Amino acid sequence: MKPNYPFIILLTFSCAAFATDQGANSDAEHTAVQAAISASPLPIIPKATQGSTKPATIPLEITDENITVMPPDEALKKPAAHFAPEQIFQFSKQVEKTLAAKGVHVAIVARIDQPASAQPDGTRYTHVAFAVYSQITMADGGKIPGYAMYNLYQEDKHPDTSALVQDFPVDFFAGVSTLEAGIIIPSPRLQQRLLDVINSPTYSTLHDPHYSLIANPYTLGCQNSAEHTLDVISAALYQTSNIKRIKANEIAYFKAQPVNINPIKLTLGSLFSAEISTSDQHGTPVTATFETIARFLQKYDKGSEVTILTP
Repeated sequence: MKPNYPFIILLTFSCAAFATDQGANSDAEHTAVQAAISASPLPIIPKATQGSTKPATIPLEITDENITVMPPDEALKKPAAHFAPEQIFQFSKQVEKTLAAKGVHVAIVARIDQPASAQPDGTRYTHVAFAVYSQITMADGGKIPGYAMYNLYQEDKHPDTSALVQDFPVDFFAGVSTLEAGIIIPSPRLQQRLLDVINSPTYSTLHDPHYSLIANPYTLGCQNSAEHTLDVISAALYQTSNIKRIKANEIAYFKAQPVNINPIKLTLGSLFSAEISTSDQHGTPVTATFETIARFLQKYDKGSEVTILTP
């Protein structure tokens, strides 16, 4: 699914690990998955618990039977490159059960698409999305609770363009190189605000379809999954949809990850690879990552929690 640029991959090896904002399934499969998701998540977090770190009082009902909208044999027809379908399915269930046990309604979840040896300094995770506890509509019209993943993915045929796509944990982890999830659990109050943004036009308004795998989170013009996630978080924190105000706050309070790549390699990469752009960079390139978002929320969202989940 990833475009083949052998010459440029050799030159830009240090930054190639960022090029992973791609789904495990085809566009048609994503469309089918999107159609199965209810438009509105379940009502969440009573006002009495806002501002505290206690789990929501509404029970989260995740079981082996309703953990995914599709049966395992259908959801895993396309096998993972590194793990058996059964391993992906069981790990996906583990992630959902872990979130449900903690009373989580919105989390930031990251995956590893490339081995650690291929990752740039300071970066372990390569794709970031929201996991939202939702009411999922089955093909027969029945409704079950479960987590839906809200992603920014590159388009298959246009790697310099992205789209907002909903899928499920079993899709999200299908192509990973390591069975590991980085998880940020915001405070209950921020979870409520995040849901307000995700359920509003602001969520899609904050999407910039011009994709760059090293998008600068301080500027406009390009975006990757981590930057869109950060922008949605900032919109929730500051309760605004004004992108100029969002960027001003990110410049003031968010510390981005420097992209340590030889300038010549980076220039060649931007010339030969559509998914690498420096048009939004000034000076040393910087980008948003799961790790920098985690540090940002641990500093400014009292009660947030960062955890690493493995089988």
